[in-house]
Amino acid sequence: MTILVRNRTRGTVLGDRVEVADTSAKRRTGLLKHARLERGQGLWIVPCESVHSFFMKFPIDLVYLDRAKKVRRTRKGMAPWRISACLTAHSILELPEGTITESGTEPGDQLELENNDGPPKGAESRE
Repeated sequence: MTILVRNRTRGTVLGDRVEVADTSAKRRTGLLKHARLERGQGLWIVPCESVHSFFMKFPIDLVYLDRAKKVRRTRKGMAPWRISACLTAHSILELPEGTITESGTEPGDQLELENNDGPPKGAESRE
């Protein structure tokens, strides 16, 4: 599943192809399978309050969210081999470096996350 992440406060989009890591296996793998992230890509890790970038090949931006999807903290350009945490966070968005600056995202902003995969398989159109 991928989601669209909007910053409702700023009227900007942080990503339109953000994967969801909502299982233990997906959270363990994280972005390790990626050589880089393209604009619009990312990973939403839920639940999560801390991450590491051990064995990663590129820097990332981090956006820490509370349960209401309000930004609690941001971290720009976290390099490989680092650890970052926000104990008041419920989830974390991992995004391409530069996304926080480009979107103007700051603590206190309200984000919206919505399914970007279209209707569920087998859903019928009602026209």
